[in-house]
Amino acid sequence: MADPHSDHDDPEHERLRHNLNELLQELRVAQAGVQFLFGFLLAVAFTEPYLRATDFQHVIHLIAVVFATAAVALLSAPAAWHRLLFRQGQRPVIVAVANRLAVMGMACLAVAMVATVLLLTDAVLGNWVAVAITMFAAILFSVLWFVMPLMRRAQVNRDDAEDERRKAATSGYNAVRTNSEPA
Repeated sequence: MADPHSDHDDPEHERLRHNLNELLQELRVAQAGVQFLFGFLLAVAFTEPYLRATDFQHVIHLIAVVFATAAVALLSAPAAWHRLLFRQGQRPVIVAVANRLAVMGMACLAVAMVATVLLLTDAVLGNWVAVAITMFAAILFSVLWFVMPLMRRAQVNRDDAEDERRKAATSGYNAVRTNSEPA
């Protein structure tokens, strides 16, 4: 016999379950990359060339480490939220918070990646080439991770709003026609 308190047949429950599973899977992919970057950044500080690095390179390295640390915290937080609030009826909150944390984590990861590109290109190629390659990396991350998805989101919102206007206009027209037709 089915549990009368179970909401597993509820479409909203299923949608939230699917959204949470999808989000956690996406975070697993991002987490692997950020952990690799974080390990690299930590290891660099204990090398001989790091001791000879310029003050500018040390600052950029520190910026990369701080943003990679923030990315690790933000991208792993949704799993902690899920685990600590498991079966507490908090799935809508978990999904909403996890989504915000994931976006902030990706932004921190992008900054850490761009800082790492600047650090490496400055050490290997020098000033102006490092700036050019770093600007390319910053634009690439910005456009692919944020600008394009947000543009698509805006388009979908405009399309949805237009569909709602059409439905409202059509239902208003039908209501007027129905009321004005002779009995």
